[in-house]
Amino acid sequence: MRFCPNCGEEIIEGTRFCPHCGHNLSGVSPTNTNTVSGDAPSTGYAVLSAIIPIVGLILYLVWKDDYPLRAKSCGKGALIGVIISIVLGTCTAIASSFMGYGYY
Repeated sequence: MRFCPNCGEEIIEGTRFCPHCGHNLSGVSPTNTNTVSGDAPSTGYAVLSAIIPIVGLILYLVWKDDYPLRAKSCGKGALIGVIISIVLGTCTAIASSFMGYGYY
């Protein structure tokens, strides 16, 4: 994924001119394209989203167009939080069922 350094819109890799603003893209390094729009993956938001998955879902939906990398980290955090909740809930249910039947 690459972004125009002039307008910040997403562009197709290998294009010479931005289809949105017409900026000449020759000589623009792909490593520098994310910082123009202020977008960067965020570990803090990912952790917050893992702890409270509904917050991660809301942040993902709000930021998916303007800050795609930050939104992706929030979405991943929310998904990890949901998976952890399911696994812990299943383990707790299994453990409590064994405790109820007297298996020691």
